[in-house]
Amino acid sequence: MPPESGTVYPVGLRLLDRLVVVVGGGRVAHRRVAGLLESRARITVISPEVTPALEALVAPGSVTWLRRRYEAGDLAGAWYVVAATDDPGVNAAVAAEAERDRIFCARADDRAASSVWTPAIGRQGDLVVGVHGGGDPQRAIGVRDAVVAGLTDGSIRDRAARPAPGGSVVLVGGGPGDPGLITVRGRQALAHAEVVVADHLAPQALLASLPPEVEVIDASKLPRGRSMAQERINDLLVQHARAGRRVVRLKGGDPFVFGRGMEEVEACAAAGIPVEVVPGITSAIAVPALAGVPVTHRGLTHEFVVVSGHLPPGHPQSLVDWPALGRLRGTVVVLMGVDTAPAIAAALVEHGRAPDTPVAVVSDGSTATQRTVRTTLAGLPGALAESGVRPPAVWVVGEVVALGDPG
Repeated sequence: MPPESGTVYPVGLRLLDRLVVVVGGGRVAHRRVAGLLESRARITVISPEVTPALEALVAPGSVTWLRRRYEAGDLAGAWYVVAATDDPGVNAAVAAEAERDRIFCARADDRAASSVWTPAIGRQGDLVVGVHGGGDPQRAIGVRDAVVAGLTDGSIRDRAARPAPGGSVVLVGGGPGDPGLITVRGRQALAHAEVVVADHLAPQALLASLPPEVEVIDASKLPRGRSMAQERINDLLVQHARAGRRVVRLKGGDPFVFGRGMEEVEACAAAGIPVEVVPGITSAIAVPALAGVPVTHRGLTHEFVVVSGHLPPGHPQSLVDWPALGRLRGTVVVLMGVDTAPAIAAALVEHGRAPDTPVAVVSDGSTATQRTVRTTLAGLPGALAESGVRPPAVWVVGEVVALGDPG
């Protein structure tokens, strides 16, 4: 922008229950409305047609839609206006009415003719980052993304946003193993942690990136091997939180999918410790997907079941109805079931599943050593023995397996 146009004056508009008019119903209008919704403004969209996503906002009342072209006087009572049609003449008329009525207007097709510029906006909780790029939107977006990424991974410390003094616990689902698959909220919790109690299935690379003053406690539970008792883990969470520390319990997958997360929540609640749960991407869905296997597919399966295989069929403590699973036509996903796979496969066949049903076994999902073994229910025991698959592994039973077969 030329220097004589003046520099932009950044300001935050508080638009709660105030009328905002968006003229236009295309992709640009949709993006503007999406941002305005967070301000809880009263949004009116004026356009003969709108995108499906905008139309979906009309029924619940989030947006009012006037199904016609813009007319003079449509801006009456508005606090803010967006002109986002594909007709420069209409946008110019909207901007002229807004200027006459002293309403700030963002004109999507001509920044020089706008009385306000929309910054590149990023959010972290109640923190809002707005960046103006001197008339260059891509420049603003690049800086915005860098700032938000820094706030997320902790390289930019928002110390004022740290929790108030006093201990707390956050249960974070770390996803299937790739550190890039943890949620944004999970990264934020880690960035503020003083103590991290981590499983061996949690993204290990994230532990290496923690500041040296963060205490990391190994709470691994190795299959049929060394493990920290769940009661000890519960005690550690409570102990460190009571000492006033911010504790993150970092787990693989999702805390509430065979992760014993609810036991930890109950232990903290019983001790009066504030506790938050951050869901994670469960390996039951993510690992098959990363191997090219969808757990559902239109016209092929209408259900999928996730089952723990840590106890074989017939074990007195098993809670799984294996005969019912054998009768299912859909997808069965087995977690923690490498050693028990032969017995589970036999039970599924015994109770009705065809011996030639496709099976995919995916080990070390989402990591550099991920590999997939393809076989059938009848051939599963031999395939596992021949390939030497060891935990962690997820195996999938069903016709969906054939969809991801490169052969």
